[in-house]
Amino acid sequence: MSRRIALVVNPTSGRGLGARVTPIVQARLEAAGLIVDEYATTCAEDVGRISAQVIASGADGVALIGGDGTVHLGAQVLAKSGMPFGVIPAGTGNDFARGIGVPLKDPKAAADLIVRGQTRAVDLATAQDEFITTVIAGGFDSLVNKRANEMTWPKGNSRYTLATLAELRTFKPISYVVTVDGEVLETDAMLVAVGTGPTYGGGLQILAGAEIDDGLLDVTIIKPVSRLTLLQMFPKLSKGTHLGHPMVHTLRGRSVRLESAGVTAYADGEILGPLPVDIGIAPGALTVYA
Repeated sequence: MSRRIALVVNPTSGRGLGARVTPIVQARLEAAGLIVDEYATTCAEDVGRISAQVIASGADGVALIGGDGTVHLGAQVLAKSGMPFGVIPAGTGNDFARGIGVPLKDPKAAADLIVRGQTRAVDLATAQDEFITTVIAGGFDSLVNKRANEMTWPKGNSRYTLATLAELRTFKPISYVVTVDGEVLETDAMLVAVGTGPTYGGGLQILAGAEIDDGLLDVTIIKPVSRLTLLQMFPKLSKGTHLGHPMVHTLRGRSVRLESAGVTAYADGEILGPLPVDIGIAPGALTVYA
């Protein structure tokens, strides 16, 4: 009996990339003998509603075409449903897809993972009654995220580079209280990042070495450094080699509380809310094709 796959499409993701790759993915799935039901979103709120419809429809799995924001919205409904969840990357950052090993620039190869049908259960972070699929950022990186979200040019990861340079001009270290599994650390820092997977911002390995299925949250704290040092550190984030820097501190645990006055946290590239925020872990909450 043929498997039925719900193809949920955000046509506006990646400045129209979602719409362009949809026929390629659908053709690939159907050529492999899968039955494909297409659902197109018209706004962000549609993703959750459609995901609920898909679960009720009795489909064997769902393939979501979009970026990290779309994945975030779909995960709110699909988490703990047991329905296998495939990602066809079509956004700016695509960090969740990167974290589970999905090919980022080959929609046919991404679709082949769904055809193959092999699944794994991955962890999600939890905060503010939401599931978080990548990283929660608070500090310099959240300001960069905010600025990048407001930019219309350039496309892709270059936006994060320009936003970083712009924020560096005025940024000063922030005072934090970071509590990991009850252990309290008071420190000044440039940023604190918490999550389940290694990357954010389109491949920056802020949580290098993080395992997406180990049942733990990873924490990276970059302590106060000069603007020049921070700028020099950002290229190292692409390779994860920043972890050897003496001003980079890493922790792991099952619960994290971030406190700092006047700091807004971002999660999966979107506003989560002002600190403080309590972050937990939902082990194996999402079943993915990977």
